[in-house]
Amino acid sequence: MIERKIEIPTINTQTLLLTSDGVVEFPGVVFLTDIWGIRPANIGMAKRLAEKGFAVLMPNVFHRYSRITPDGFEPKDETEKHKTLQALFGTLTADQMVSDGKAYVDFLLAQKGVKPGKIGVVGHCFTGQMAVRMAAAVPDRIAAAASFHGGFLVTDKPDSPHKILPPIKARLYFGHAMEDSSATPEQIATLEEALRNWHGAFQSEVYEGARHGWTVPGRDVHNELQAERAFEKEVELFDAALK
Repeated sequence: MIERKIEIPTINTQTLLLTSDGVVEFPGVVFLTDIWGIRPANIGMAKRLAEKGFAVLMPNVFHRYSRITPDGFEPKDETEKHKTLQALFGTLTADQMVSDGKAYVDFLLAQKGVKPGKIGVVGHCFTGQMAVRMAAAVPDRIAAAASFHGGFLVTDKPDSPHKILPPIKARLYFGHAMEDSSATPEQIATLEEALRNWHGAFQSEVYEGARHGWTVPGRDVHNELQAERAFEKEVELFDAALK
């Protein structure tokens, strides 16, 4: 496994680029972390994906909040969590998701060893919506987008992710938690109706017994069985769209 820490100069942020050993070109995937940022747990998730034959870019999506820290942004003090969450949310607006996302796509496709053409993107938690926004913003460069326990996919705002589907050409996958206040059954139903009206290729499913954040190892909500199933779905999606 080759792991490089690189700066993206256009937006002054750090990123990790993970690839398997070898001299061949790999299809690119942008891996967007959950709200607590880059840390060993999701670096491990990205490495697993790279081992399946992808060049995985893991950017510090919350670079306006802080540079990368060894253990992410989650405070040890429970009383500080809400304040930190609100601060993190405030550093990544819908418009910034689009502008940053375009920079990630440009940067990844410019790297040596990355297959030219189209890439994939996967988001988790707060960045599930970012994966959708990126697919809508650069439809000719993203072939597949996935969201796991993604929140705020349906809102009453005019730029709600479920309202920006028409330009998307990518295959879409949504893996929802059974227990998630940011993606209620009613919101999932609204999303799925919008997806059917979009007429693109998609899959949307609820993971039995899974709670918000279930894919990330080490969290109290981690569900190993369903996390493994989610990983298989992720690889299946990117294999079909990018290889």
